[in-house]
Amino acid sequence: MSRSAGRIRWRRRRSGRLARQPGRSTRRVHGPPGIGTSPTTSGFRDRWSAPMAVRSTKGQAHPSRLLHGAGSSGSLPEGDAGLYSRESARRRSQLEHVMQTPPGGGPTAVRWRIVALLAALSLVSYALRTNISIAAALMRTDLHLTDIQLGQVFTAFMIGYAIFQVPAGALGDRFGPRRVLTFSAAIWGLATLMTGALPGLIGGAAATLTVLFVVRFLLGVGEAATYPVAAAAVGVWMPPSERAFANALVIAGMALGSAFIPPLMSRVMVAGGWRLSFYVTSILGFVVAALWWWYARDDPSRHPAINEQELRAISSGRDPAAARRLGARRVTLRQIVDSPLLRSRNMLLISASYFLDTYVLFIFVFWFYLYLVDERQFSILKGGVYSSLPWIAALIIVPTGGHLCDVLSQKYGRRIGRRAVAMTGLLVSAALIAWGARTEQPMLAIATLSLSVGFLMATEGPFWSSAIDISGAYAGTAGGIMNTAGNLGGVVSTSVVPVLVSRFGWMVALATGSVLGVVSALLWLLIRVDQDQRDDDSVDTQISTGAAQTAGGPGSRRRAM
Repeated sequence: MSRSAGRIRWRRRRSGRLARQPGRSTRRVHGPPGIGTSPTTSGFRDRWSAPMAVRSTKGQAHPSRLLHGAGSSGSLPEGDAGLYSRESARRRSQLEHVMQTPPGGGPTAVRWRIVALLAALSLVSYALRTNISIAAALMRTDLHLTDIQLGQVFTAFMIGYAIFQVPAGALGDRFGPRRVLTFSAAIWGLATLMTGALPGLIGGAAATLTVLFVVRFLLGVGEAATYPVAAAAVGVWMPPSERAFANALVIAGMALGSAFIPPLMSRVMVAGGWRLSFYVTSILGFVVAALWWWYARDDPSRHPAINEQELRAISSGRDPAAARRLGARRVTLRQIVDSPLLRSRNMLLISASYFLDTYVLFIFVFWFYLYLVDERQFSILKGGVYSSLPWIAALIIVPTGGHLCDVLSQKYGRRIGRRAVAMTGLLVSAALIAWGARTEQPMLAIATLSLSVGFLMATEGPFWSSAIDISGAYAGTAGGIMNTAGNLGGVVSTSVVPVLVSRFGWMVALATGSVLGVVSALLWLLIRVDQDQRDDDSVDTQISTGAAQTAGGPGSRRRAM
């Protein structure tokens, strides 16, 4: 008898034994393309089908792990219906994408591209916010505005920005960062265009001031979504171990915008006037809105360019229950007004610290250019160049601070890691502001004040990552609460600083910022980021319960009780 005939007889006898065993089936299951077909049984893989059922390419987990969770054994599903009939359309598309991933390709980097786009949004947002502080040098002469009236125009932006922080963050939680940030960026471009076109066209000085107030208020409303909704996107796309660095990169985008806008605006103003500078910068808002809509997704698993390895990296370190709530969050006006976040001790403390931090920051955002031109007697062009130095310093210091915060948080815990970076940045910044205000040498003053801004902004990573930790799945709402407090500090700063300058001079105005920076640092001694997670389950459980009660009406409230 030939060897091939013997092998055929052996396989027939084996199939007969399997068919006679109770509860087993010899029907063939057709797996997805690439896995092949093989005889299988309920709860059994023979030696011939096993290599085909569990094989995987180097560096790429078997697709069934994506479908059945990281703890799956990698075997095909039980039963006769087959793999495709058991999964939703979204799961099937994920499976097909993973199977098309080149062998040995490693994890994708989609989450870092999302962070890069958020940084671009931050850059454009801050550029369009601060461009008026550069144009003010010519606007006040052309439109016959006093420094007090300019302060009122600056305050109009801050009022709209502060009032709409929490609603914008809640909209981001409800409708997703993709839609909310796209709509917001389009508003930035439109409001900036109107800032250059409308003032002075109708009426006298009062009408001009009113137009500027309304347009800048509209810009503030549009920009209110920037950082709360960006924090929500970071919370979805980044694991906890990378959030401080990711938030720092978003803030570094703000610093980059503040660095290149002053010299750009100065050159455009000298060449074509202050109105042209607004027309040119308004284009940035429309461009970044289109880019964000094209690439961003609210759910990482729905992004066409992501693979299973990066999805695993994004989900690492998350609470599974909180992760499930990310996709089902719904925030109503009732939860905003009566939110547990508003009663969280740590949320209130971090908001108070951020109030003082932003007061100091906005001295430089709105007044540093005029300080260089009026107090230090620099020309418009030189003032534009030197006023960008604080943001160049921040470009280096802010990402470094965010990375250090993540490293220290991993080693010593989030409370110690974030407190250490935040307090160090605030205290060093306060000391440098005091030094720069007192020195008589203009270049030394520029150097020390520029470094003070860098260290002050290095606290943004700890602030925003702590807000995400406290709120869990509702990072947009928490970011709105914290940024509301911060921008109320900005409203106070834009209103009080010109009064202090006119009555007491720049030294007193800067010294006030130094003292408030020290107080902001001391508040971090009372902030315990990990307490809300341990005692309050990151408070998002309470919000989710409230949302379920609101959706279900009185009956659901009784059932919850």
